[in-house]
Amino acid sequence: MTDYAPRTELSTHRVENQPCAPAADDLWASDAALRDAVAYAAPAWVGERLARLGQRLGQPDIAEWADQANRYPPTLRAFDRYGQRLDEVDYPPAYHALMTLAIEGGWHAVAWEREHDGGHQAHVAGLYLLTQAEPGFCCPLTMTHAAMPVLRHLEADTSWQQRLRGCHYDPRALPAWHKSTNTFGMAMTEKQGGSDVRRNTTRAEPVEAPGSGAWYRLSGHKWFCSAPMSDAFLTLAQTDAGLSCFLAPRFTPDGERNAIELQRLKEKCGNRANASAEIEYRGAWAQLVGEPGRGVAAILEMVQQTRLDAATAPAGMMRQALRAAHTHASGRAAFGARLVEQPLMQRVLADLALETEASLWLAMRGARAMDRAATDAHEAALARLLPALAKFWHNKRGPGFMAEAMECLGGIGYVEESPLARLYREAPVNSIWEGSGNVICLDVMRILARHPESIAAMRQELAPARGGHPALDSALEELDTLLAAPAETQAAQARWLTQRMAQALQAALLLRQAPIAVAETFCATRLAATTPQYGVLPTGAPVAEILARLG
Repeated sequence: MTDYAPRTELSTHRVENQPCAPAADDLWASDAALRDAVAYAAPAWVGERLARLGQRLGQPDIAEWADQANRYPPTLRAFDRYGQRLDEVDYPPAYHALMTLAIEGGWHAVAWEREHDGGHQAHVAGLYLLTQAEPGFCCPLTMTHAAMPVLRHLEADTSWQQRLRGCHYDPRALPAWHKSTNTFGMAMTEKQGGSDVRRNTTRAEPVEAPGSGAWYRLSGHKWFCSAPMSDAFLTLAQTDAGLSCFLAPRFTPDGERNAIELQRLKEKCGNRANASAEIEYRGAWAQLVGEPGRGVAAILEMVQQTRLDAATAPAGMMRQALRAAHTHASGRAAFGARLVEQPLMQRVLADLALETEASLWLAMRGARAMDRAATDAHEAALARLLPALAKFWHNKRGPGFMAEAMECLGGIGYVEESPLARLYREAPVNSIWEGSGNVICLDVMRILARHPESIAAMRQELAPARGGHPALDSALEELDTLLAAPAETQAAQARWLTQRMAQALQAALLLRQAPIAVAETFCATRLAATTPQYGVLPTGAPVAEILARLG
């Protein structure tokens, strides 16, 4: 909250030339790129709903909640005072306030509430805004949203789906069926395998007859389990038929605490508002989801959703960091002029704005593909490819972006009172979650090899932009050569190929839908040459037009 009447006349000096404390803002009204991206393809209701969210998230109390949620991280309460096992995590009130705001707004379920009617676009745009409030608490929102495709395999029990759609946040440790709304987590990786989940050793034994929907007992461990206070977890375990997918609730069918034991909470570099736990299954009850031995296929339906969210979060973080840098530069003077009026700072801010807008457009295009995938083969092919491309590239750009934005503020950006310190520590996490860089690139190579229709869909998406800028045309020729290369060449160049596809798609989207000043400068700096650093824009770049979109 803004402090009341702080003293500026001190005994040793006067406090001056400092930017004003951030006032109430409207994250929707001030974001021209977001409004354009939503207006381009989403139904009218999406913008109307986002307008209310953006106005609320710009209020000073939200920033205070974000600060408190990180300053007072979650703590493990494994036992009660009498030595009885609880396996609970305590969060500060600010975390629960953020969760209440998001879930009562329905942002965890909007994609399914308005499925095939812009729901995914609403979800991605909403996540982009919510991330600007506080990225860490968005993890349980993402996991809950992404659980729906997997829960649909439990055809005989739709109650989990119904409770996912609820809009009443209840953080209490109670059986799921005692709540109107459930949240969901995911626990896949183990110590010996990491992303190579086929090396998992956790074992599942049927309680009675095996099969989809049947109850099993799990024994084993998981190395990372985020949002450990979720009402249920999607997880992987070995059966006689192979690696299978299970839903493990926090309480057993008879209402007892399930034997999902929290060993400790990770002390992470960032993402401090969100708890991540190491867990052990000690005969934990779990329902088989889908067919035995088809666990990877089932869980990948969730991963596809979380990857798009992991591509969206850095775009939201970029926007928050850019707003902080622009606000500071507008209120701070040096060497006779405000920073925002100085050409060198203008180029840095404009370059950061280009990256932010390009990332937002690609994330929204992935959401539109998901909205239409069920009825359009072209969109289905894009929905398979775009989340991986965007996740890889947006997160490669994120950490450097945060460092550059922090530098715009100088020393005041490097202290914990600034949101830039939090964003800087947060930036790498989405690159690691749901597959780190090399894993994502290998998945992209598999998509290209197994689903040639995705290549055709990407080319169709790029075709209308041909001729729009010489640098894009050259990049597309380079892409054609790479896509026709032998598999071993593609494997060696997988990172460059993934980056180039993402950048080409960003450029094509901007050329078709963004102001020409934004699109042409993006092509000139991202495709015509490998830009070594932010702020290196060509002479004559339309800096003022780009900066005008910052709000």
